[in-house]
Amino acid sequence: MTREKKLSAKQLSVIEELFSGKLDEQKILDKYKVSRKLYNEWLADEAFIECFERRIASSYRLGAAQIARQAPEAVKTLVELSKANQGDVSRKACLDIISMSLSANKDLQQQGRPGDRSDPAPAKLSEQRAARLLAALAE
Repeated sequence: MTREKKLSAKQLSVIEELFSGKLDEQKILDKYKVSRKLYNEWLADEAFIECFERRIASSYRLGAAQIARQAPEAVKTLVELSKANQGDVSRKACLDIISMSLSANKDLQQQGRPGDRSDPAPAKLSEQRAARLLAALAE
C-alpha cells in the first residue's frame, strides 16, 4: 500500500483560493509567492491534481444540490409562464419544461443500475402535456 503524499498548507490554500472566485489565478500565485514554474510543477504532481479534482467535484455536487433544491419552484414558475399567453415568454417556458424533462430522464437513466428496483422510474412527459406544450409553441 503506497502512502499518500500530503499537500503543503500553501498548496491547499492556493486550491481553496482558486475556488473563492475573488482573485484570478496569477494574483493568487502572487499572493502566496508561488512562481509560475512551481505552480506548473504542482499541476504535474498527482497528489495536487487529485486534491484539485476532488475540490472541483465537490463544487459541482454543491451546485447540483442547490439546483435540485430549487427545481420544484423553477418548474412551478415555468408552468405558470407557459400558461401566461405572452407569446415568446410562453414558448420559451414550454421549451424549458421540455428540456428539463428530457434532461431529468437522461440523468435518471444514467444513474440507474441493472436489477436495482429502488431507483424511481424516469418521469415521462405525458402525450397530452406534450401536445399542449407543442400547441403553445406553435402559436
